[in-house]
Amino acid sequence: MTTQSTEVRDASATATEAGAPLPSATRGAETKGTVEQLALAGFIGVPFLALIAAIPVAWGWGLGWHDLVIMVVMYYIALHGVTIGFHRLFTHGSFKAKPWVRVALAIAGSMAVEGPVVRWVADHRKHHKYSDRDGDPHSPWKYGDTVPALLKGLWWAHMAWMFDEEQTPQHIYAPDLVKDPAIRRVSRQFALWTAVSLLIPPLVGGLWSMSWQGALTAFFWGSLVRVALLHHTTWAINSICHAVGSRPFRSRDKSGNVWWLAVLSGGESWHNLHHADPTSARHGVLRGQIDSSARIIRWLELTGQAWDVRWPSQERLDSRRAA
Repeated sequence: MTTQSTEVRDASATATEAGAPLPSATRGAETKGTVEQLALAGFIGVPFLALIAAIPVAWGWGLGWHDLVIMVVMYYIALHGVTIGFHRLFTHGSFKAKPWVRVALAIAGSMAVEGPVVRWVADHRKHHKYSDRDGDPHSPWKYGDTVPALLKGLWWAHMAWMFDEEQTPQHIYAPDLVKDPAIRRVSRQFALWTAVSLLIPPLVGGLWSMSWQGALTAFFWGSLVRVALLHHTTWAINSICHAVGSRPFRSRDKSGNVWWLAVLSGGESWHNLHHADPTSARHGVLRGQIDSSARIIRWLELTGQAWDVRWPSQERLDSRRAA
C-alpha cells in the first residue's frame, strides 16, 4: 500500500513562511469603500448573471433536461477532483488515501481542464508560501489597493497570471508528486484527460437522446459551458476570495469567506479558515457552512479508503480565531 510522503505536509507548511509584504498589505486594505465593492461585484457578478440568463432563453430549443443533468454531474465530478484531489490531498496532505483513490482523484481533477496535476500543485504551494506577498503567483493586491489597482489585480489573480512566462519549478514545490510514478503519469496525460472530459458529454447526450442534436447540445452545455463555469469558479477563489469576505480566523493574508460561492466551489470559498489552517480537511467549519468536499472525504474515511484525516479540533479552531 502506498502512503503519502511527509514532503506533502512539509511543502504545505511553508504557507507559514513570510515573504516581503506587497505594498497593499500595509496600506489599510481591510476597509473598502462602496465604489470598490460595486466594482468587485460587477467583475464577478455580471458575466455570471449572463450565463444564468442563457439557460431560460435556451430552454426548449438549445437546452434540455438531458443537457442539464450531464452538465451538473460532469461539473461536480471534475470540481471535486480539484478540491479533494488536487487541493486537499496532493497540495496539503489533508488526508491519506489508497492508490486507486489518488489516481481517480488525479484523473477527475484533470478533467476540470485547469492544467496538469503536478503543475497545479506546485503553483498552489507557491501561492501559500507567499500568499498576498511578493512571490505569490496570483494575488489581487499585486498592484495596490486603490480601485483601479484592485481591478487590475483582480484580472491578474483571476486569469491573467496564467499567461505569465514565469513557471513554478515543480521539482522544488512538488517533489513528492514528481517522484510518484502514477501521479506523474496522469499529469503527463493531461491532453488525454482533457479530450475525455470534452467527449463524454456528447457521447452520453447522443446515446441518451439517440440523436445528433442531443450530442451537440450536450457538448455545448456539458463540455463548453461546464468547463467555463468551473474555470471561473476556481479562479474566483484566487481573486474574489482574496479581496473581500469575512475573516473570523487569523491569517497573514487577505483571504476571506464568500458564502455565495460555497456550493459552486465545493466548500473552497470558506477561504479564510483554509489560509489560517492550510492542512485542515474541512474548510467550512462554522455553523451553516456547506463543504461538500469535506463530506466526501468523510465518506472515504468511513469506508476505509482514506485515513489520517486532519479534521480541525475545537481547540485548534479557537487558537486561530481573530481577536
